Amino acid sequence: MKNKTINKGYITIIILITISITSIILFSFGALVATQYTISQRQTAVEQSLQIAESGLNYYRWHLAHAPNDFTSNSNQEITFNDPQGGAIGKYNIEVIPPQSGSTIVTIRSTGWTLLHPEITRTITATYGKPSMAQYAFLHNSNIWLGSGLEIFGPIHSNGGIRNDAINHSIVTSSLDTYVCSSDNGCSPNQYKPAIWGSGSDKDLWNFPQTPVDFNAISVNFAQMKTAAQTEGLYLNQSGSWGYHIVLLSNGNFNVYRVTNASNQKGYDNGCQNLYQGISNQTLIGTYPQASKPIIFAEDTIWVDGTITSPIEIVAARFPIDTNDMDVWINNNLQYSTLDGSIRAGIIAQNNIYFGRNIPNNYTIHGALLAKNGRIMRHNYDYYYCSPSSYAVRNSLTIHGAIISAQKSYWNWGTSPNSGFENRNITYDTNLKYSPPPYFPTTGEYEFISWSE
Repeated sequence: MKNKTINKGYITIIILITISITSIILFSFGALVATQYTISQRQTAVEQSLQIAESGLNYYRWHLAHAPNDFTSNSNQEITFNDPQGGAIGKYNIEVIPPQSGSTIVTIRSTGWTLLHPEITRTITATYGKPSMAQYAFLHNSNIWLGSGLEIFGPIHSNGGIRNDAINHSIVTSSLDTYVCSSDNGCSPNQYKPAIWGSGSDKDLWNFPQTPVDFNAISVNFAQMKTAAQTEGLYLNQSGSWGYHIVLLSNGNFNVYRVTNASNQKGYDNGCQNLYQGISNQTLIGTYPQASKPIIFAEDTIWVDGTITSPIEIVAARFPIDTNDMDVWINNNLQYSTLDGSIRAGIIAQNNIYFGRNIPNNYTIHGALLAKNGRIMRHNYDYYYCSPSSYAVRNSLTIHGAIISAQKSYWNWGTSPNSGFENRNITYDTNLKYSPPPYFPTTGEYEFISWSE
């Protein structure tokens, strides 16, 4: 009887130990399951927070497509994010850093979190830029002929056809599929050609048809540029004489002269033309700092040359825009003080931009050149019946920037050449695409540049 009692005691102890161990195991398993569930929830919240933050970026990019100059709406506010099937699941907050002066790059910082775990946040930053009209080394609104001996470092686009006999180191695009090639492009009689053809290099980089660039949109910007010059830069009304000479000085200032007399230096282009390009007499109007005058707008002809030390835009246009044609003459070198990307210049003519006759033997231009209605050109100064000049042939033309014109641009005559430049080198300034000169025209919508967390 006593042994039975002892055995029962042992059994009871074993049962209690078994129950305890089982309870511990079950409790541990339950705790493990709960921990794993919590971890899973938190991992889900981490991923969802990122997705919610990305939704904030996508929303603001959509917003900028519809209101490109509004950088304040819904900024620094908590906005609820709704799952289409499950209602509100989280929130995001957007911080918008507008473009700096002279840039189109906007920075968007979006922070997202879930309602279940608001302590878990993910922040991502993206930059978007609106491309300027100066996103090509060459941009034309007409048929063009890129001649042999020309070397171009940068993208090329025309809304017309392109005969390309040049050396291109980047993409070449046209808005057309085919076009009628005429004598201007070396075809006689006229004949149909692919939109891009010729003996040029690397045809794998030729691509057509592509979306046209809207040159008509540029006319809208002249009024904005004039207003900007009146409020933030230098506005020059009609001179009452030949125009204005702007000399950019290496000390950071610039002088403005009223040109009171100009000499006729004849040149050929579809006939002998009287070209009053040589400045015979001028009167100083004033001296100004380049840094505090980011835009100069003159309702007259402009001569410009010198050393550019700060981002600047120089515009020659007269209102009403549709009935006037102001030109720009560049009779001497126009160069940046440094090529580190901090300086950008835009030269915009309502009509033509001319390279003068008596230019340096090694001629250098830095900046984005835009001839809204006309072309960028140098006349033929070797034509027999048009006062031929010893300055007709120059050694080199070096352009660091961009060439933009409505009509075909050219500066060489004859294969030697008889007039023009023996060496031509065009290098695209990549800074111009998203950080153009102040108030330079832009085109299209904001484009994605970078993403980081």
